[in-house]
Amino acid sequence: MNRAVLQQLSDDRIEDAQVLLGSTRWSAAYYLAGYALECALKSCVLAYIDRTGIIFEDKKYVQKCWTHDVEDLVRQAGLAIERDKAVGSNIALGQHWSIAKDWSESSRYRRSTQLQAEKLCNALTHTTDGVIPWVKNYW
Repeated sequence: MNRAVLQQLSDDRIEDAQVLLGSTRWSAAYYLAGYALECALKSCVLAYIDRTGIIFEDKKYVQKCWTHDVEDLVRQAGLAIERDKAVGSNIALGQHWSIAKDWSESSRYRRSTQLQAEKLCNALTHTTDGVIPWVKNYW
C-alpha cells in the first residue's frame, strides 16, 4: 500500500460515510468516517518515513505503525507538535480533534447514534476547520 492508495481510500471512505448518513445507517457511517481518518493518517506516516528515514533509526517503529489508534498515528506521523499548535490557535479545529480522537476500530462492534455519526463526519470534513482537511496538509 502506498500514499496515493491511502489518500484515495480516505476520500472514498468519507464519501461512503456521507452516503450512509443520508441512508440513516449511523453506525456504518461513524465507522467508515473514522476509517477515513485512519487512512489519511497512515498516508502521513508514510510521508514521515520518506522525510526522515526513521525506519533505519528505530527498529520498532514499523511495529508501532500497526495500530488503528488515532493518537498513536498522529505521533507516528510526527504530527503531534504541529497538531497541538494548530488546535491551540484554532478552537474549532481543537473541538473537531477532540471528537475525532475518540473513534476506534472497535466502533464496528457498537451501535452509533445519528448525533455521533453526524458529529464525527462534520468534525472530519468541516471545510475550514475539519480534521481531514488539516491532515491533508501533511500527507
